[in-house]
Amino acid sequence: MAKKLVIKVTAGADSPERCSQAFTVAAVAVASGVEVSLWLTGESSWFALPGRAAEFALPHAAPLPELIEGIMAGGGITLCTQCAARRDISEGDVIEGVRIAGAQVFVSEIMADGVQALVY
Repeated sequence: MAKKLVIKVTAGADSPERCSQAFTVAAVAVASGVEVSLWLTGESSWFALPGRAAEFALPHAAPLPELIEGIMAGGGITLCTQCAARRDISEGDVIEGVRIAGAQVFVSEIMADGVQALVY
């Protein structure tokens, strides 16, 4: 079994089921004791901003703010550097605890021993 799970979510409100699935898997993994690193890229980048997750709704899905809270409780959330720059998001704008990092950090995370990477 992988010791760490790295999940990259590329979808946001533009593809709500795919987006919700990524956050759900990350939150369930954290609750199961798995080390999780969730990467926000593309349209999911907006969820790094306070209040934006509360605007997301998908029938029969857990509320995104609750999933984010669960992920942050035992894992980490990273916003892609380029994605943040394209949306004029800076470190001072994001939810406390969300880091901004680039491809070099992502690659180092996914290439470590015992890591499973998923992309949604």
